[in-house]
Amino acid sequence: MLKELRRALPAERVLTDPDVLAAYAHDEATWAPHEMPLAVVRAHTAEEIQQTVRECLRQGIPIVPRGAGTGLSGGANAVAGGIILSTERMTAIREINTAERLAVVEPGVVNETLRTACAEHGLWYPPDPASAPWSTIGGNVATNAGGLCCVKYGVTRDYVLALEVVTGTGELVRLGRRTAKGVAGYDLTGLMVGSEGTLGVVTEITVRLRGAQASERTVAGYFPGLSEAGDAIAAIGASGVVPSALELIDRHTLAAVDAWKNMGLSSEAEVVLLGRTDAPGEAGEYEAEIMADCFSLAGATWVAASSDAVESEALFAARRLAYPALERLGPVLTEDVCVPISAVPEMLRRIEGIGARHEVRIANVAHAGDGNLHPVLVVPADDPAARVRAQAAFEEILTEAIALGGTVTGEHGVGLLKRGGLSRELSAPVLAMHAAVKQALDPRGIFNPGKVIASCARRS
Repeated sequence: MLKELRRALPAERVLTDPDVLAAYAHDEATWAPHEMPLAVVRAHTAEEIQQTVRECLRQGIPIVPRGAGTGLSGGANAVAGGIILSTERMTAIREINTAERLAVVEPGVVNETLRTACAEHGLWYPPDPASAPWSTIGGNVATNAGGLCCVKYGVTRDYVLALEVVTGTGELVRLGRRTAKGVAGYDLTGLMVGSEGTLGVVTEITVRLRGAQASERTVAGYFPGLSEAGDAIAAIGASGVVPSALELIDRHTLAAVDAWKNMGLSSEAEVVLLGRTDAPGEAGEYEAEIMADCFSLAGATWVAASSDAVESEALFAARRLAYPALERLGPVLTEDVCVPISAVPEMLRRIEGIGARHEVRIANVAHAGDGNLHPVLVVPADDPAARVRAQAAFEEILTEAIALGGTVTGEHGVGLLKRGGLSRELSAPVLAMHAAVKQALDPRGIFNPGKVIASCARRS
């Protein structure tokens, strides 16, 4: 197998050093199982990806596509005897078109790199996961990544116009369009977005852009508990205001970030809410006032509004640092359940109860404005009993989110960690539809086998 791959590709693309294999064997979901791959292929072109797929098809070798490896569900974890197919070296921004407001990029382009390049042209690519400084557009497409501003501007799928993909039969095809509108045929582009590398390998992405990002006002509030903060979130949702961001950070997270970065964060609040509005002029002032009123009426102990970009960005920087800061405290198990906005207060109360019942420390961060909650379960590294309790709490959080009309994953993907939750969320006929799509587009079952739907295993 390796000899044939090295014959088909430049030899330096195929890596077998054990230390390299170990580095590529899993993503950031350290609780998800992984195996050692047979090799890592670091492709530089779509044609090299196609050659790799065709060789793997000939020999029945599984392929796990991988971007930067920042995923939090085990979606990029290696399978035994398989190939990790990395797109990290495909970093070209091929086009930024100001007239059509679109960009064409290779999958290894880092999210923040694209956003910065677009800003230089007076344009904006809105999806901004907390991992934007490190995660790649290819990985964002694989998981349909969201982010801080998605409460108002949507997720990755809302911006993907077209894709170039290597299929399960080894063909290199183009899906989608460059036009603003188009309904010719099934939405195969949308199907690929969020498929977690199980239906094909993306080699090029065309994304929709918006005009330059507007200046924002930030409203910060301190709350005595998650329940009061949840009530404020629900009140903003009912007010008709659509914030450009609404983020929740609890005391555990603030303390972890401050201990790491010494940012001088407040120790006076159990929970901090950060709201933003980018409405212009008086409309922005009005929306900021509405958010501040919602904070106060829900029981905030302190509320302040600011249009100072440096001051507000410092607060949001703490939000982006939440996950790596909590990782420093011990092994973490990260959720990303999403519930209706009106159910956020109740879901936060249930998460608190689950943590107490299972004696597990749960730090809470959230894209609160769209109901996407990120409870982070933190356990001591040397406490196997605590790990068992955390896994039980993890599954109970999924069950409670479903019970409130929510979903087990808002943006991280199913990967390996959420397969059980997905089987509880979706009915048997709907799971069968997923399996049928997988069979049709990946007939040999070589793309990321065992991920998302456990029954979708590799076929000989």
